[in-house]
Amino acid sequence: MSDGTEKKSAELKPADEQTSETSSTTKAAAESGSRLSPALIATLVAIPVMVLAGFITYAALNFSSSDSESSPVESYATSAADSAKCAAFIDQLPEKLGDFGDKSVDGTTVRWTKPDSDPVVLRCGVERPDELAPTSALQVINPVQWFMTDTIDGRGQAFVSVDHRPYVAVWVPVGAGNAPITDVSALIEAHLERAPLDFGK
Repeated sequence: MSDGTEKKSAELKPADEQTSETSSTTKAAAESGSRLSPALIATLVAIPVMVLAGFITYAALNFSSSDSESSPVESYATSAADSAKCAAFIDQLPEKLGDFGDKSVDGTTVRWTKPDSDPVVLRCGVERPDELAPTSALQVINPVQWFMTDTIDGRGQAFVSVDHRPYVAVWVPVGAGNAPITDVSALIEAHLERAPLDFGK
């Protein structure tokens, strides 16, 4: 009787061990399944970082683009009384100025663009420069007299023609050379009325 009982216990022991091993294996599998692999974790971390970097780059490019398109002459006040004369003058402006093309017109403001450069910007009908005085240094180009109104280091210079009416302002970016303002001067001389210098007195 005792021999049979011992034999039965001996037969059940391997089954208990097998159940324990199966339970341990299942638990280990569950634990391993709940953990993320290092590669997956790295991917999940990299995605938001890449999205953020892309957004910053996009914003920087947009800011740079909008900044390069602005120029001092675009903020100059204009006179509504000159609108008709300016419209006629703008119609005479060419599609290209030197190496600058793609002419676009926005009211009394005209732009000519070139890759990797500020545009050449012309604004017709601007008000007389307040700083213009009898002692002001003027530049004579073909044969229009120009008064420099703004300079931005590394970007360009703004001029206003002061011996014709209406007044015309031109932004000349760095690297544009003399061709744009020379061509505009010839057109001012041909199509706008000469007038004496006005020093505001």
